[in-house]
Amino acid sequence: MTMIPPNFLCRAFGIFVVSFTLGSIADAANPVPFWPQFHGPNRDNNSTEEDLLEIWPEGGPRLLWTAEGLGHGYSTVSIANGRMYTTGSIGDDTVITALDLDGKILWQVKNGLAWTGAYPGSRSTPTIDGDFIYHESPHGDVVCLNAATGEKVWGLNILERFQSKNIIWALSDSLLIDGGHVICSPGGPEVSMVALDKRTGAVAWTTPSTGESAGYASAMLFEQGGLRIISTMTAQAIIGVNADTGALLWRVKHGSETYMNAQTPLYRDGHLVVSTLKWGAAKWKVHIDGGQASLEEVWMNEGFENRHGGAVFAEGNVYGTSGKRTRNSWVCLDWETGEIENMVIGVQGGSVLYADGLLYMLGTNREVGLLRPTESGAELISLFNIPDSGEGETWAHPVIAGGNLFIRHDTYLYRYDISVD
Repeated sequence: MTMIPPNFLCRAFGIFVVSFTLGSIADAANPVPFWPQFHGPNRDNNSTEEDLLEIWPEGGPRLLWTAEGLGHGYSTVSIANGRMYTTGSIGDDTVITALDLDGKILWQVKNGLAWTGAYPGSRSTPTIDGDFIYHESPHGDVVCLNAATGEKVWGLNILERFQSKNIIWALSDSLLIDGGHVICSPGGPEVSMVALDKRTGAVAWTTPSTGESAGYASAMLFEQGGLRIISTMTAQAIIGVNADTGALLWRVKHGSETYMNAQTPLYRDGHLVVSTLKWGAAKWKVHIDGGQASLEEVWMNEGFENRHGGAVFAEGNVYGTSGKRTRNSWVCLDWETGEIENMVIGVQGGSVLYADGLLYMLGTNREVGLLRPTESGAELISLFNIPDSGEGETWAHPVIAGGNLFIRHDTYLYRYDISVD
């Protein structure tokens, strides 16, 4: 294990670990923050938080603190047990950082080399499971760490272990924990998906190769008809895998521009929806028969092209940004029919999550927006900009937990109070 003391980072990189803007956030009135993995407890980017502000004051909600020294990257935060975790590139390394709820760095541990190719920086978000966290680096280094101390329990490189190659913009999968298994998707000539024993890293099962590389999506789990299924996007398709055996249940072609399949599939009431650039959005009905599963297309809409900001199900519709060139167009897509109900001019592109009846948008240019779903689509309520301290686009997905909004940009993490007083 390689530990990096915060004081060393300050000397080596000239950073200030944490700055407080308007005081401490120790507020017993707010619930304990819980967002243990990418896109939240159910991986659907729907928060159960309540009593949140319905409109923001001019200039945005109250900024509680700014944490610094996290390294460059696009990883967002996971939160549980009074600690937060994220990753970033510091020097030549990918570094996992643990912080307390006041933004103080508790420990930092290296996990392989930094990604220095196109769009350098970290990708995936650590996953918290009890007393341990799990992370996959852009180069395929999968590790299990003690969540309290950062001590390494086990690790392996899945690209080397399964004879695969990295993808254009590097592996971005935020690991899924299913019972005693860690789920990852190296792709390549040997396997498409792998389950590792979460205690030892030993291979529990593998899914046969589909003959293609990995996508940029993070897998999700659902149960239907007594069958537990893990679904994700490969470079050119959506696949379904038996969560107990690793058997490939289906592979349905769904492409995108330059193989950039990045959306975690949305599941609801026996149906799956994905959206990608140039290919558009599709909905399939999941059929279960005798322990087997298949997909039947319900609709296709080429007009809804999500990049990598993801989409959410809310108020009977699918919401997300559409198009590479029209990134400020936010689409309300009818879940049942696939028809575009409304297009709203919001922030420039970016990601979205749903909480307490409202949609939270984070644009690629530091702008944050609040949308209210309506019968005809959505209306823009509030806007503000996060500080301009960081470099690069704001691609890390926002998080809502404990009555607060967490936004990661470059080496910074911002915590805003969005709770009703």
